[in-house]
Amino acid sequence: MKITKEIERCPWAGAADTEYARYHDEEWGVPMTDDRALFEKLVLEGFQAGLSWLTILRKRENFRKAFHNFDATRMARFTERDIARLMNDAGIIRNRAKIEATISNAKAYLALSERIAFSQYVWGFIEGRPIINKLTSLKGVPAETDISKRISKALKADGFRFVGSTTLYAFMQSTGMVNDHIVSCFRHDACAKLQKKLKVAGLGA
Repeated sequence: MKITKEIERCPWAGAADTEYARYHDEEWGVPMTDDRALFEKLVLEGFQAGLSWLTILRKRENFRKAFHNFDATRMARFTERDIARLMNDAGIIRNRAKIEATISNAKAYLALSERIAFSQYVWGFIEGRPIINKLTSLKGVPAETDISKRISKALKADGFRFVGSTTLYAFMQSTGMVNDHIVSCFRHDACAKLQKKLKVAGLGA
């Protein structure tokens, strides 16, 4: 009888059949360069502040429906009527400050996009070169870094809200700007390969 070795994951991912594990295995740490997808992730990381990511993950499809698949042009036109609709939507996080910030962020995103693609903007802070860490345990994972502080400060200057340095580091991890899979995790090397091949338009990486 052949014995199959169990796949090793980052401890936070949980059992293989959980939604968290699927997210860990398929998305977390994979380099992301699509502008809309990056904006979506930034918004969701903002909603996550003070909550668990699993809470957001379970509501992600509801968020996509409520915010028109994170179409910034449509979101920027949201009115008080839309805010009221969202505050009555049990499928998302009904936090008025975060909802209003999201609408404001859509406007900031559109203004920013007039001068630079969002992917080029965020990846430009690391010159399109993902940071591949070699962590042996979760103890080495920081809550924020100098780079996440810089991105946070720049986004705030460009009119974004709910973009603190801790939120931005989580954003960097999830979008593959940094590889914080522990080295024994089966996804560390897989993500590292994708990161080394990454090309970001406009950066010449």
